[in-house]
Amino acid sequence: MSIERQMPRYRSHKEVSALKIKDVVCHAHEDPAVSIDEFAKTDEFQGGHIFPADSRYGLIPFDAEFYRKHRPVAGGYYVVYKDGYKSFSPAKAFEEGYTPI
Repeated sequence: MSIERQMPRYRSHKEVSALKIKDVVCHAHEDPAVSIDEFAKTDEFQGGHIFPADSRYGLIPFDAEFYRKHRPVAGGYYVVYKDGYKSFSPAKAFEEGYTPI
């Protein structure tokens, strides 16, 4: 199916809490030859921690399900919505869509 005309456009109006991510550390497999991507697919994988860029905040633990769904990386944002839902947003998308309040 081809879209021949401009689709409707939308502007975000959500209010969220967010922290820029300095680093993401995952619990590693005991065998260093096993990559995080391989290990994350197993039931043994337990998640890891997000290190916020702002040192006033402590480590943010995440579980395997969060990692598999969101794949957080340094430079992006850890985002918490008003209803408590936790997510990850790449820096460019977040910074283009949100301004500090």
